[in-house]
Amino acid sequence: MIDILGKRYWLFALSLLVIIPGLLILAFGGMPLSIDFTGGSLLEIQFSSTSPAPAEILAVYESLNISGATVQTTENNAVIIRSSFLDDATRETVLNGLQAAFGETELLRYDSVGPAIGQQVTQRAAFAVGVAALAVIVYIVFTFRGIQHAERYGLMAILAMIHDVAVVFSMAGIGSLLLGWEMDALFLTALLTVIGFSVQDKIVVFDRIRENATILRRLPYETLVNHSIVQTLQRSINTQLMTVEFLLLALALFGGVTLQEFSVILLVGLLSGTYSSIFIAAPLLVVWETGEWKTWFGRKPSIA
Repeated sequence: MIDILGKRYWLFALSLLVIIPGLLILAFGGMPLSIDFTGGSLLEIQFSSTSPAPAEILAVYESLNISGATVQTTENNAVIIRSSFLDDATRETVLNGLQAAFGETELLRYDSVGPAIGQQVTQRAAFAVGVAALAVIVYIVFTFRGIQHAERYGLMAILAMIHDVAVVFSMAGIGSLLLGWEMDALFLTALLTVIGFSVQDKIVVFDRIRENATILRRLPYETLVNHSIVQTLQRSINTQLMTVEFLLLALALFGGVTLQEFSVILLVGLLSGTYSSIFIAAPLLVVWETGEWKTWFGRKPSIA
């Protein structure tokens, strides 16, 4: 049988290696929030001739006393310009200024969100994540009430879910540094989807542990959990990798610039959800149930 739990500390180290760099980028560089959260305006403009340099576009904005503008180039001589909030009159002034400076332009997309709306989106996102975490704990404690320490299963599921959220934020931080990604409404959609899939997969693994705790109760707990993980391994791979992940990979490669960030975040997040169900949640449960964590601080567990 595959000994997954025997390598648990290497698996924990791998997770930290993925999570820490991206979180450090966010800690020192700040959260790359889009106008959906901060409030502001977005213009996607296509130029008839060669697209001007970002510095030239920013110069037009500065001449109109518009602060906080950033420019991102896309395909087909188009650019995405994010700035502070623009009303209808200011937007027309900007378009006229760009047209006067660089020739004929075409407005492909215009999004504008006020600061109040951005704050509301942030609050609702945090509330949704909190409610999801609480619901998971209540559900697992109720369903697993027939076994000892049922609350530990719920707490480990939440801890593994936090792991998946950290992976998503780490990926967003790396993407913001290398590709200019921003956290927008699609990022929030991907994050909540990852949380849902993550919890579902962990409940499947824990439910198999619960079933085997009755059938194989004579086995040592670590062996029992390892056997349960191996039993659910094929299902997890078939459900995630062979279906969802391949579709998201195709979307990331061929879906265009607009959907690239969303599909990559979702791809990595769902992969992390499957990984954490097998290699993080269950091993952490074993560490807690066996009292192994006590040896981390130089103490040996008491012998009955």
